[in-house]
Amino acid sequence: MAALGWLTPRRRSATARSVLAGEAAAEAARKTSLQLEREREEEAAALEAARAAEAVPEEPEFPVVGDVRAAAFFDLDNTVMQGAAIFHFGRGLYKRKFFQRSELARFAWAQVWFRLAGVEDPAHMQEARDSALSIVKGHRVSELMSIGEEIYDEYMADRIWPGTRALAQAHLDAGQKVWLVTAAPVETATIIARRLGLTGALGTVAESVDGVYTGRLVGELLHGPAKAEAVRALAAAEGLDLGRCAAYSDSHNDIPMLSLVGHPYAINPDTKLRRHARDREWRLRDYRTGRKAAKIGIPAAAGLGAVAGGTAAAVALHRRRR
Repeated sequence: MAALGWLTPRRRSATARSVLAGEAAAEAARKTSLQLEREREEEAAALEAARAAEAVPEEPEFPVVGDVRAAAFFDLDNTVMQGAAIFHFGRGLYKRKFFQRSELARFAWAQVWFRLAGVEDPAHMQEARDSALSIVKGHRVSELMSIGEEIYDEYMADRIWPGTRALAQAHLDAGQKVWLVTAAPVETATIIARRLGLTGALGTVAESVDGVYTGRLVGELLHGPAKAEAVRALAAAEGLDLGRCAAYSDSHNDIPMLSLVGHPYAINPDTKLRRHARDREWRLRDYRTGRKAAKIGIPAAAGLGAVAGGTAAAVALHRRRR
């Protein structure tokens, strides 16, 4: 019994100490858990701050859905369509015997130059204008519009840049109006705009009396500064805020138009426009496979295979001028 009496106090003492140890461990665990939780929160906050500092700010949504005071203006030649509309139109008129092979040579050479150089040559533009006016003189506007529909299907439909077409559609989907702005005849531009589902077109206006072309222009070609004036006038009439509008072009000749809007884009840009756009941090898009590839593919892209005689005459004409 004495032995049992000796053991009982020790057991009780051990039990009390065990309870104390357990409570102390639990309290330490709780404090440690809280400390670890604070440390994890601090680490997460520091990591989030680091990510925020390194992250590139996201651009605001554009085009802005429902912004009816915004619109988009697209150059046509080499921006929306490969090549120049006036030369495709000329080929279609030649096919319909509106003029002779010698005149086709001028259209063909100007188109070859446009595809090789990737820029508009003022002399070629003037020559194309004079040729087109002399060709359509005396014809009814309705006749040329009907023929233009056919020419679009024959020579233009397959030359629309899908990337640029998608940009235009994005503006349409946002509820905005989209206009072509081109030196091409307004009738041709209107046909293209309608076929692409766009709002309309600003183009060069040829004078007509009683529905018949006179062979003269109203003003001048819609080119360079004239495009900017047309956009400014349309924006005023439509109640647009140019600072919220976008414009797209491939040519440095359209810098006046691009500079008017708050969202200028250089599309398939020529060298001068590319440099200008980079200096001003304008957005750039290039849907060509590369300048070298474009040059290699000139004859097919220009559609001159079917008029090889016209191309040869154009080259000969250029040599004589040199």
